[in-house]
Amino acid sequence: MTRTADVVVIGGGQAGLAVGYHLRRQKLDFVILDAQSTPGGAWRHTWDSLHLFSPAAFSSLPGRLMPAQSGEDYPDAGHVVDYLADYEQRYDLPVQRPVRVSAVRPEGERLRVEADAGTWSARAVVSATGTWWRPFLPAVAGREVFTGRQLHTVGYRSPADFAGQRVVVVGGGNSGAQITADLALAGVELTWVTQRPPRFLADDIDGRALFDAATARRRALDAGTADTGGVASLGDIVAVPPVREARDAGLLKASPMFARLTADGVEWADGTRAEVDAVIWCTGFRPALSHLAPLGLRGARGHIPTVGTRAAGETRLHLLGYGDWTGPASATLIGVGRPARDAAREISALLSTEAR
Repeated sequence: MTRTADVVVIGGGQAGLAVGYHLRRQKLDFVILDAQSTPGGAWRHTWDSLHLFSPAAFSSLPGRLMPAQSGEDYPDAGHVVDYLADYEQRYDLPVQRPVRVSAVRPEGERLRVEADAGTWSARAVVSATGTWWRPFLPAVAGREVFTGRQLHTVGYRSPADFAGQRVVVVGGGNSGAQITADLALAGVELTWVTQRPPRFLADDIDGRALFDAATARRRALDAGTADTGGVASLGDIVAVPPVREARDAGLLKASPMFARLTADGVEWADGTRAEVDAVIWCTGFRPALSHLAPLGLRGARGHIPTVGTRAAGETRLHLLGYGDWTGPASATLIGVGRPARDAAREISALLSTEAR
């Protein structure tokens, strides 16, 4: 049996909930399909010490301020999971889980959403699956011959898993710096390698300033004025308290990227070698968009070209929460609200036009 809805939202993390809030305000009939068995999205799967970049009040979804966490200036991931679960319940959002969507296909004037729990026929679809489920591993020589442990950011939990081991952390972004700090402060023997010298943001910059920078850049580009550089102009690494502590203690000294992996370690271009027990690849993510492949919309770098959040080649499809290309800072809690509102309004206008 095929079920029908005005809108099907794919993904029940922060982006899916934010657009659900605005779809409800537009009085649309919608359903949110979430592949996870419990609320919280990717936040439920992060490492133990992860904290937000911003205070709770500046890390909120539309309509509901995140409450402060006792004893923490910057809430931890568990607090975010609790907030998302409460948000979902407070607004009675129609989340169905676990439902894993495999494909979205055109079907006349509607879109057919195929999942392991059945099929939905929708007048519009919002894809909000994020990037956490598609970790990126670079093509590095010798990766297949290394006999030690290799894992991506998504597999890291705590320094206790690496006690007594020699670890290399690869990556000069926030994940690389935070995981390196986590391990270094716990006394794990490690080497941090980056493609370029790490760039720390000023200590007083947090998520609020990053959101403002991303928004200012988007407005400048839309207005045809000079590119402000956005967040990238400020640096790559937010100096959250553990990163600041490790940096000030001299524990965050990066080495250049190695040239290859060997059976028992890593080797740099000059022939220098180091024996290693584990490599942690903090090398980023790609958008999880395989379910949209039947629509044939992929462009450069695997992205689907968009106008705002709407797919340029399919007016019935919106993409939300994948990064600045689907709205300034839309992959963040504070940033996803505005593009979610815009997407819901545009969908409502589209469906109203169709109904005339």
